[in-house]
Amino acid sequence: MSTGPEPEPTEEELRAFEEEMRRVTVDQVLLQAIVSLVNLAGRRMGLAPGAEAERDLGQVRTAIDAVRALMPLVEATEGAPDLAPIRNALSQLQMAYAAEAGQGAPPPPPRDPAAAPAGEGKEEAGGTGPAQSSGRLWIPGQ
Repeated sequence: MSTGPEPEPTEEELRAFEEEMRRVTVDQVLLQAIVSLVNLAGRRMGLAPGAEAERDLGQVRTAIDAVRALMPLVEATEGAPDLAPIRNALSQLQMAYAAEAGQGAPPPPPRDPAAAPAGEGKEEAGGTGPAQSSGRLWIPGQ
């Protein structure tokens, strides 16, 4: 860590940065952000060798939610890359998170779907259920 102020970038560094900004696309930045979030979540889940001490389920949940929010933006781009490996990694993270977050949690009280407010807890034919429409991660037992 530096203790003093950061040195000012050189003229050459500024030109290189400007050139990079002209060349890069928002889609590329989104994809890089998704990959970075998946990798960081894996570390925070303790899945990377030597990262067990970095466990932070709150950070994992935030990363999963962010990736789930960004994926549709990348999928909608023209010439979107094959996202199957990212979807697979996200699924593995969600399962690991659900298993870890569900340990020691008491089971939820049973819900009576008839007593739920209109639209809650009921799936319309051909529509999505509350978990899918909310965009939130479903966690067993919560």
